[in-house]
Amino acid sequence: MSHRFFSRSIIFTITCVLLLSGCMNQETPIEKMYQVLEEVVSAESVFEEQQDPLVTLEKSEKDIYNQIMAIGMKNHNEVVRLSNEALTMVGKREEHLQKEKESLRLAKKKFEQVADIKERIDDGNSKKLADELYKIMMQRYDAHDQLADEYSKALINDKELYTILKNKDLSFELLEEKITDLNQRYMKVSEANDEFNKLTKQYNDKKLSFYKESGLKLESNN
Repeated sequence: MSHRFFSRSIIFTITCVLLLSGCMNQETPIEKMYQVLEEVVSAESVFEEQQDPLVTLEKSEKDIYNQIMAIGMKNHNEVVRLSNEALTMVGKREEHLQKEKESLRLAKKKFEQVADIKERIDDGNSKKLADELYKIMMQRYDAHDQLADEYSKALINDKELYTILKNKDLSFELLEEKITDLNQRYMKVSEANDEFNKLTKQYNDKKLSFYKESGLKLESNN
């Protein structure tokens, strides 16, 4: 099994000094959009919190897999023990994935408010950037749906592998088939993960360009 460790990119908080609106109690579309975009970052905080635990579990599980392969069938009881330990880790990865999915579902719902706000932007260049920003982010959420789907399927393959490893009469042919299937699945996970990270970077860059074009004074950019 040769899967990589799949850390997802996150969207950054960009702190700005807001423009003063013409009316004391009325926000401009730019101000409102800024607030929503940064609220989306907060909404994705649970998603962000899942990344380190997921990578740690992936690494630990890979170590266990390597131990099992080193032992082979020389010590069946130890293989069973390690396989059960790996299955527990797969279950924990599923829990983190569900939290990740729910966090992005809520963040997407918040982000969809941008669709109406951006239509009220008068400046042509800012409006163009806002449209591009919206398109990229919606593509990013679609990309995460694809990533989560591929990752879920990989977890099913992981379970199948560790379950058959507990079979004392496991044939080499079946083991080889399961490992091949799993490696192919993780290649798809890797491709989906790369696409998600690419779109996240594009979104972060476009958001910064939008803020600058809209006249927001950047206090810090972390």
